[in-house]
Amino acid sequence: MDLELPEKENQQSLTFYGGVAGALLPFLVFVTGVITIALSGAPDERGFWPVLIVALAIGLLMAKNRKAFSEVVIEGMANKIVMVMITAWILASTIGILMQITGFVDALIWTSAQLSLNGPGFVIATFLICCIVSLSTGSSFATILICSPLLYPAGGQLGAHLPTLAGAIIGGATVGDFIAPVSDTTIVSALSQKAEMGTTVKSRVKYIVPAALVALVAFAVSAILSESTAQTQVAALSGSPKGLPMLLVPALIIYLFLKGKHLFVGLLTGLMFGILFGLVLGLLPMNQLISLDLDNFTARSFIIDGINRAVGISFFTILLMGLVATLKASGLIKKLVDFATARSKTKRHTELWISGTISAAVLLTTHSAVAILMVSEFANKTGEKMGISRTRRANLLSLVACTFPFLLPYFIPVILMTNMSHSGEEFGIPSVSPLEIGLYNFVSWALLVIVIIVVIFGIGSKAKSKHE
Repeated sequence: MDLELPEKENQQSLTFYGGVAGALLPFLVFVTGVITIALSGAPDERGFWPVLIVALAIGLLMAKNRKAFSEVVIEGMANKIVMVMITAWILASTIGILMQITGFVDALIWTSAQLSLNGPGFVIATFLICCIVSLSTGSSFATILICSPLLYPAGGQLGAHLPTLAGAIIGGATVGDFIAPVSDTTIVSALSQKAEMGTTVKSRVKYIVPAALVALVAFAVSAILSESTAQTQVAALSGSPKGLPMLLVPALIIYLFLKGKHLFVGLLTGLMFGILFGLVLGLLPMNQLISLDLDNFTARSFIIDGINRAVGISFFTILLMGLVATLKASGLIKKLVDFATARSKTKRHTELWISGTISAAVLLTTHSAVAILMVSEFANKTGEKMGISRTRRANLLSLVACTFPFLLPYFIPVILMTNMSHSGEEFGIPSVSPLEIGLYNFVSWALLVIVIIVVIFGIGSKAKSKHE
């Protein structure tokens, strides 16, 4: 798919009462609030809206120039990245509902019964399927949105341990986010360090393959050990193969992505094809496409339902990106980078500072690509000075960027997976909490261990690409 680095953002600066503490106070309120709500079992990301509103209000009070603060927030909300994500969420959510009502979930259950897959077997299959989808799309968000409404309800009805099942979905999404050539994380990290894309992708095999294998074993063990507590319904399930032809819808979307089509093109084309295909096969009732409730002056459609499902995460993202923009405008990240640059005296120290700085940026901004861009100049200049290869710098940035956002309960991928787990409710399958999803994403836990080992022991630091 076509991906571009974000355009240079407005360089307007902000100052706050209390200096650094004043700039960080809204984020402290935000992080404390969302963690508290997440640990309390928040139903979805809508519960984070009030926290973000309060955080923005505190930022407004702390800002010395409130007009400038307001303009920075609005500019952050209107960021092109935000609009791309929201558009993708709306289309992918709608596709997920389309696949449900045309019987694809029942077809997956039928296929699982034919293959004699039980809960643990379905969890393993889910992880492998999501790996393939994420490697094809390069988007963890698209993978979660496309796969969750299909695999989560089916796996739940087969008796799979739900937290492990959700972890397998987001774990598979993590794989593609780290290594797929069309992943925004891969592209931003490689281009920001002036590394050759093909070489960077190949160099990541030695990281992601061990992590994926360890995760595969962990998913299997977790699913098997938890099977006794799940209400296995395999014997009572039969399903129906009628919805199997709808497999062509995600297949078409993946094909378009592989051909380099834009995310919007792939998803909208897939949705239109799915609607026509469902109507022709008689799987999509016309009243599901559009119906009028004249008594209540409303229209009903699965498309409306898809948009409604994306509303929560969309408004959360809009508000969050407005808050993140104020942190950039405060100059705090630049100060952090300057501080790290002055203390990077050896290669190992430099790698520690690169890893630490990107970790801080990710934790504060909650956005991988933005965080990478914020510390890219420091990683580039300091790493070049200390003889750290371009490919290794890019890999360090991505290793960190693919851990915290997929583990912590206040990051969008985890929240999105929580939101998508509600797709099982109409099948009587309960949702899972953000905390559980992060705990059971064994891919990111494995990557976290790998980055610690790589940085501490300097494994691979002497390797140098022919393109360096």
